[in-house]
Amino acid sequence: MTFVYPAVFTPHEKDSGFHAFFPDLECCEADGPDLEDAIENARDAAHNWIQVELDEFEGDLPFASHEEDIVLKEGQFIRKISVTIKLLPDSD
Repeated sequence: MTFVYPAVFTPHEKDSGFHAFFPDLECCEADGPDLEDAIENARDAAHNWIQVELDEFEGDLPFASHEEDIVLKEGQFIRKISVTIKLLPDSD
């Protein structure tokens, strides 16, 4: 199953890195030394967040926000992050 959530990216002030957070995934954040790594780290963070929700909370995932509803501060931008999780049948 594929999940797509918007992530907000903020450039670091002191280096060329980026911080990312997901407005819809509580406490789901990532950083990277450049945009490519920040996107990959954000994808990994979202994957882990979604996997835990599916495993522990029976898959009650939040709806993804519309990009136009997200208020950005100066310098911030949005990228949609796609996460694919293979759902396996219970073996119990």
